[in-house]
Amino acid sequence: MKEDVFSRYSRQIFIDEIGLEGQKKIMASKALVVGAGGLGSPVIQYLAAAGVGTLGVADFDLVELHNLNRQIIHTEDRTGMSKVKSAEVFVKNLNHQVNLIPIEHKINEANAADILSRFDIIIDGSDNFSTRYLINDTCVKLKKTLVYGSILGFSGQVAVFNHQGSKNLRDLFPEPPSDGDMPDCDSLGVLGALPGIIGSMMALQTLKIIADLPVILNQMTWVDTLNWRFQTIDF
Repeated sequence: MKEDVFSRYSRQIFIDEIGLEGQKKIMASKALVVGAGGLGSPVIQYLAAAGVGTLGVADFDLVELHNLNRQIIHTEDRTGMSKVKSAEVFVKNLNHQVNLIPIEHKINEANAADILSRFDIIIDGSDNFSTRYLINDTCVKLKKTLVYGSILGFSGQVAVFNHQGSKNLRDLFPEPPSDGDMPDCDSLGVLGALPGIIGSMMALQTLKIIADLPVILNQMTWVDTLNWRFQTIDF
């Protein structure tokens, strides 16, 4: 491993469970982040910082001023820019060694399998149930590991689905609710640091999986930051 690479990632390499071999796995990995918003921002930030070799980012929205309280990879001078291009600027400035693949498309039934099949692991930071279930079902079909997260107000959820034969989203919630019937961040809001917490947890689970470290399966972690309660639900 080149000296500059070792210096950049030394604090990870010094961890016994990571070491040189684990860092090589991270640098050889291909991860797709769906959504470059509240959850996607910390995921993109920490996966790029860790040296994930190929990082796909899929989003079709533009950066807006109201995004900036929580979508920390974007900046005021990039309002109006596509979130994917803004993410590309961020990653390039943070770690030029990462190969960022911009995907400026809405993931739908027609393109989901083609897009997801290019990556080893999928991280879902989308903000609606129809997309979440589509990503879940596509991961099951393609036998891809899915790191899942969701947020609202002061609360969030994190789980690893479909990893080494483990259960998936439909084993926990068989059918999606109607998007129109569910509250979202646009209507009820979200405190900016919450997606930082949940997104960081998602990034950590992703890096552990890439490095072949154990993760707890068939379990969802519920985080209530208003009352500071953390609960796990087995399914």
